[in-house]
Amino acid sequence: MKKESAVLESKLDSLLAPYPREVRVALEKFARQTGEEVFLVGGTVRDALLGCIPGDLDLTIRRDAAGCCRSLIRLLAGGTFVDLGGTGEDVARIVFRGLTIDISGFRADAATIQDDLCRRDFTINAMAVPFSSLQGNAGHVLLIDPLGGLNDLASRLLRSCPGAFSDDPLRLLRGFRFSATLGFSLTEETLAEITRYVALIGRPAAERLNHELDLIMESDRAFSTLHLMHRSGLLGVIVPELYAGLGVEQPEFHHLDVFHHCLLALEKVEDVIGNPGRFFAGCDELLAAYLRAPEVRRCLKWATLLHDIGKPESREVQAGQEGRVTFYGHDEIGARRFQGFAERLKWSNDDRQRTGNLIAMHMHPFHLCNVQRTEPLSKRAILKLCKRAGDELYGLFLLAMADSLASSGEKKPADMESELANLLRTVLDVYERDIRSVVSSPPLLSGRDLINEFALQPGPIFSVILRELEAERVEGRIRNRQEAMDWVAACLREGLGKMKDCTFEQDGSSGFRLVKEN
Repeated sequence: MKKESAVLESKLDSLLAPYPREVRVALEKFARQTGEEVFLVGGTVRDALLGCIPGDLDLTIRRDAAGCCRSLIRLLAGGTFVDLGGTGEDVARIVFRGLTIDISGFRADAATIQDDLCRRDFTINAMAVPFSSLQGNAGHVLLIDPLGGLNDLASRLLRSCPGAFSDDPLRLLRGFRFSATLGFSLTEETLAEITRYVALIGRPAAERLNHELDLIMESDRAFSTLHLMHRSGLLGVIVPELYAGLGVEQPEFHHLDVFHHCLLALEKVEDVIGNPGRFFAGCDELLAAYLRAPEVRRCLKWATLLHDIGKPESREVQAGQEGRVTFYGHDEIGARRFQGFAERLKWSNDDRQRTGNLIAMHMHPFHLCNVQRTEPLSKRAILKLCKRAGDELYGLFLLAMADSLASSGEKKPADMESELANLLRTVLDVYERDIRSVVSSPPLLSGRDLINEFALQPGPIFSVILRELEAERVEGRIRNRQEAMDWVAACLREGLGKMKDCTFEQDGSSGFRLVKEN
């Protein structure tokens, strides 16, 4: 261990090298002028010891973080001051050309840097380097490490500092975030401490919780991390919607209850994300491009974890069918339940919409596989799928693949995963051959045409007529404006009746009322 630690420690010699020259020069002047020792701390030291390029710069000084930030801004001749005093702590921030510099005063009643470090979250973040030891002391950088953080770093262990969780309950979740992003293991003592304080997780602001969860879900270890959170009891407090599925048995397609199926599906979707071409041959480049954005991977994992949270509410046992269990409408119910979770954690509208749509649509690929077993898919069905899924078409199939892989019941179709892969290829082929040219070209008729040419009153009927008209074009039955006009006229003569997707009835001389969507 000593040899390994010595190798790590030698990396401190170049601790400031990754930062811009203007910042290094300004820090040297600041350290000389301030009259107090300036310490590099936390993630800056930890990342340097790990050989990583630190993203931000964390500094600690005895007091007056805000005043120190303003002094440093003057020396930098630039930068934006961010007041973080609302947290009740002596902290402030500078943003300079994309670099975040955080300065904090000693915590609580800490009189020394050692006292301050002992009040931090984890031992690997409780190390400091005096700025003065970096000046002209090559090979003799001083590392202040009161809690053995260097040994824990070498052993890749996460050990909480004394009183860490009661001081700031967000650290309960942050420990799992470090486990996910660094690949470190929480010690059994730390896990036991988390379990002891798990009820405190409701105290931090939702935005702070969500930030930590985002980083967990964007990592490659979301499943293993959430499984550990489940063991500690923390997951149940943060995502109680998931636990309604605990003990809810499923039909023979599945081998697990709803809760454990959802967890396993998360594990499977990480497998699929890691190598999409293995599951969808020939589509690997398209899927890799879709998965490139971290927010896409994050939302896909959330949708996979929560895809069946509507099942407990929709579960029914069919009378007269040997007790057959059904979950009709669980996808739409689940999407609504998800919205409550997303609102509670203050999700962005974009993330909420992307994840909710995936949950609401997650059964569509399976329905189309059922159809494809007996007849070719219609272009209309493929158009409807592509239009509704939009940019999340690939995500929908990745979710369906993970859902299928997490199901191993005796009545599961033997070739389900192959069927899903074939279905995606069929959808993409038909879209390129028959659909793209139609949806990318100007429509043959507009809403204004429906008003001027047919005296229709604006309402739900407009979108239905234009959608049906587009489907007729895709299927090759309408090719020009005149044929479109004739088609609309014929529909109106028949009173619209029951169209393929909606049922209307006439309401006045030139109006129609939507009765139901089919």
